[in-house]
Order: sequence, then C-alpha cells, then structure tokens
Amino acid sequence: MSNKLKSINLQVYIMLIAIVVIMIFFTLLTEGAYLSARNISNLLRQTSITGILAIGMVFVIISAEIDLSVGSLMGLLGGFAAISNVWWGWPLPLTILVTLILGTLFGTWNGWWVAYRKVPSFIVTLAGMLAFRGMLIGITNGTTVSPISADMTSIGQGYLSDVVGMILGVVAVCCFILWGNYQRTARKNLNLPVPTSTKEIMKYGIFAICVLGAIYLLNDYRGIPFPVLVLALLAVVGFFLSRKTAFGRHIYAIGGNIDAARLSGIGVEKVKLLIFSINGLMVAIAGLILSARLGAGAPSAGQNAELDAIAACVIGGASLAGGIGSVYGVVIGAFIIALLDNGMSMLDVPTFWQYIVKGSILLLAVWADTMSKKKM
Repeated sequence: MSNKLKSINLQVYIMLIAIVVIMIFFTLLTEGAYLSARNISNLLRQTSITGILAIGMVFVIISAEIDLSVGSLMGLLGGFAAISNVWWGWPLPLTILVTLILGTLFGTWNGWWVAYRKVPSFIVTLAGMLAFRGMLIGITNGTTVSPISADMTSIGQGYLSDVVGMILGVVAVCCFILWGNYQRTARKNLNLPVPTSTKEIMKYGIFAICVLGAIYLLNDYRGIPFPVLVLALLAVVGFFLSRKTAFGRHIYAIGGNIDAARLSGIGVEKVKLLIFSINGLMVAIAGLILSARLGAGAPSAGQNAELDAIAACVIGGASLAGGIGSVYGVVIGAFIIALLDNGMSMLDVPTFWQYIVKGSILLLAVWADTMSKKKM
C-alpha cells in the first residue's frame, strides 16, 4: 500500500511540475499575456467543462469500464436545455431540473446495458455516441438554437463578486486545515504514522497561497467564474464519495478484481448502474454550462469532448485497466489539457497540430502507466 501511495504522490508531483513548465513556456512565447488575469479566468472556464466530465468519467474508468458517449450526450442535453429555454420558454429552474433528470436517465440506460445485459461498455457507449448525436441533430433540426435568456447565460458566463469570492476562499482554506487536523488526530488515535508539524504547516501554507492568490488574480479581472465554483464543489463531493464512502471502496474493488469483489458480497451490477447514473448527471451539468457559455445549443456541440475527458483521466493517473484513479488527479489532468489548448490557441497553432500534440501526450501517458505497472 505504501508503494502505491508513493506512486500516486509521484504522479501528482510530476503533473504539478508539468503545469509549471507549460505555463512558463507559453508565458515566454506570449510575452506575459498567458498569465494575464483575463486569460487565467478564460483558462479556468475552459477547464471546468472538461473537469466536470472527467469527474464522472473517472468513476467509470476506475470500475474498468469506458464511456464514449459523453460528448454527444453533453451536446444533446445542452441542446435540450437551449430548446426548452428559447423555443418553449420554460423557467430556468424547470430547465435545469429536467436536464439533470434526463442526464441521469440516459446514464442509467447505458449502465443497465453494461451491468445487467453484459454488453461491453465500449459497444454500448459507442452506440450511444451515434444515437445521441443523431437525436441532437433531430431535435434542433440541424440549426443553432439561440439566443438563450440572460439568466441561463449567467450559468456559463457569470462571475462571483470580489468579496464573495474571497470569503469562499478563506472558508475553503479553513476547511482544508480543519480536515487535515481531523485526519492527523484520527491517525494518532490509531497509532499510525503522521507527517511532522513542519510539513503540515508548509502544506497548509502552500494551499492557502495557491487558493487565495488565484482568487486575488481572478478578482483583478471580474471575479471567480461560476463554472469554476461548480467544478470545485463537484470535485470535493467526488473526492469524498470515492475515498470516504463504502460505495467508493466498492468501485475500486470492482476495478481491481471483479470476481473477488463479487465473492466478497459487493453488488457489482448495482454499483456499475450507479456509476453510469452519476456519470450521466455529471454530463448533464456540463451540458448546461456548455450551452450557457456558448449562449446557444448547436448540433456540433460536444464533439470530441469524450476524448478530452478520457485524456484528462489518463493524464491524471487513472488506469484504463481499472482500480486506479483519483478525482483530484483528473481535475489536474483537465487543467493540463486546458493549458495546452489555451496556449496553442494564443499562438495560433494550426488545429491539426493541436490534435497531434494532444494525441501524443495521451499516448505517452498510457505508456507511462503501462511501464509503471511492469515495474510493480
């Protein structure tokens, strides 16, 4: 177990180093424009959609399954939200509620075929990718649905005020410190080793500087983007669900050894059904934010988004073989992808080169995961 924890920590350190290197590289090439408050705000908003998709996807991947339909489903749900808002004139709460319910139902549909009909998830979600894209084109008549209302637009384009953002940052730092102290006390009571006080203080200090510094920088532009707040909240919930609940432990057990998990009494089919339901809910949230950010629902919305979500999971340390992965890792992975997308766009790198770079990075990440397993 200690070796696995060391491996996970090493992956985190490597990703953080990669972030620093990428940011320095693009900052130099853009003469400092890359680190402007406006671009950082845009960068984090780009991260939010991929990050939300990756949070749902990582549960699927940890359970040794895959979902290729999230891009098309996100486009379909975002298109539905736009239609209900523009054509049908629904109030925003009803649009949000129905979209979330539909996302959960579509995710459950995929999960039912995988868990109870024993159809490989690759085939089920590949079929879903095609069917959902066809449904999107059908309900929109192949046209862009716009403009959506101002209140719905605020979901994807709104910002928190400077004061509210800083208060939330202070609360987040305090909660992080309290949680750390709680875990430290719990380990002491179990006679488990604990980090030195100096390391703990350094950890809290770095976290506080990063969080409050980022908020200060964002406040220099317009404030914390609302989608970033949603991503942060979902990341906290996802981390708690995966690490601190029996359901989370069951997901890792199924991905690690499904036969052993079944023999130990875990309801494998039920857990897999819930995993795909949660994934569908995450896709619905991402779809709402996407349409709100674009200000419209489009037939092409969400294309290739599933590839970015899978890439974020792999770069973030999740193993496609199952049993390994973390929520905070995939959020960092989504941030790395956004860093590359944003930097290459600022440098006017041709689109084909952007695909080549992202594909190469994904291949290297999978290769590194494979090599690390051989060493173990």
